[in-house]
Amino acid sequence: MAAVDRAENVLLPAFDSWRSRGLTDMVPAAVTPGSFDWLAGVFKAHQKWKEIDHKTQRLYEQGLSLFANHRLKDGTRTGSKQISDFTKGFVDAVYAKLLVVEDKDADGNVVRRERRRFANAAMVACRRAWFVGQRADEKRVPAINPFSRMGLKARAPGQAVRETPTATWEDLVAFRAAAKDLGYRSVATASLVTWEWLQREEHVFGAFEIAHYRPKERPNSVKIVHPKNGEEAWWPLFDEAGEALFPELMAELDEIKKTTVSGLVFRRDHAHRRSRTPLPWITDKKDLRYLRDVVKEIIRSAGLREELSFTSFRHGGFTEGADSDLTDAELRAAGRHRSARQLPTYAKRTRKQLISGTKKRREERTKTAGLSE
Repeated sequence: MAAVDRAENVLLPAFDSWRSRGLTDMVPAAVTPGSFDWLAGVFKAHQKWKEIDHKTQRLYEQGLSLFANHRLKDGTRTGSKQISDFTKGFVDAVYAKLLVVEDKDADGNVVRRERRRFANAAMVACRRAWFVGQRADEKRVPAINPFSRMGLKARAPGQAVRETPTATWEDLVAFRAAAKDLGYRSVATASLVTWEWLQREEHVFGAFEIAHYRPKERPNSVKIVHPKNGEEAWWPLFDEAGEALFPELMAELDEIKKTTVSGLVFRRDHAHRRSRTPLPWITDKKDLRYLRDVVKEIIRSAGLREELSFTSFRHGGFTEGADSDLTDAELRAAGRHRSARQLPTYAKRTRKQLISGTKKRREERTKTAGLSE
């Protein structure tokens, strides 16, 4: 989970930069059937592609382009080659080339650097394209996938594990105060949403709608949407005794609901010259770069660690859950995780687990605050 979030934060901005310079649009107009370019097209035209969330689609596009646009010794693009000629050795050789890139420093010296995340992401995208293409056209796409079982390593030998920057509750409190002082009340509330409900930033700003929060037919619940894994569920806002589980957050969301009739919950706090109504933080192209700049501004204003990001608050929420001795079932219920690799024990997600987990977290938060006074 953490590795995926880190990769997305690094790869997607770079891909946008490549696309702005035309480096991802090198595919020729006439694509030869049976070539890798053709395979990528089959993948992106398939129903399976439509089922992938937008962010992952962009990652796949970046990966497919990186592999297809690699120049071979004969001067041709890898994408122009027939996939029937692909071997495991050929794929491994291209991967080794993609793994290292040469740049020049300020003095003109050639500097070699590794770009493991980019190369690994490319292989993952190619592997998925091959499997989808094989099901779509098994006559043209060989059954043996040369991108499978490559033994990709997340780190170079001897490289230390990079810890995900994780915020504390005190960090969140300081961030929210600074955001309000700077006039970014929507970002302050959104940070509490990602902490409490463990949603990714693209879900908070791109999927959470007014209709999901306390609708007439379910006034005591909120609909949590996780487009990345297709999961969604109604989260209880009150316990069995009628006590509010998220009193601070609910008060702020209730205020937003009074003035927002429909659409996304979180919108920019200032007017825009091209719109009479506040624009969403997320753009039509599902981009959040402007929001991330604002988050950095708030972090600096609050005097917090520079490495923190909006994602740090989600990780902080998970950490609080672990510190509160939540069971695997309670953590899975909160994070909507299905993979056994993310949490070891599978269990059904129930209303009781959500309520129990929330109470444990609030108790731990209160206890920690008392000890620090």
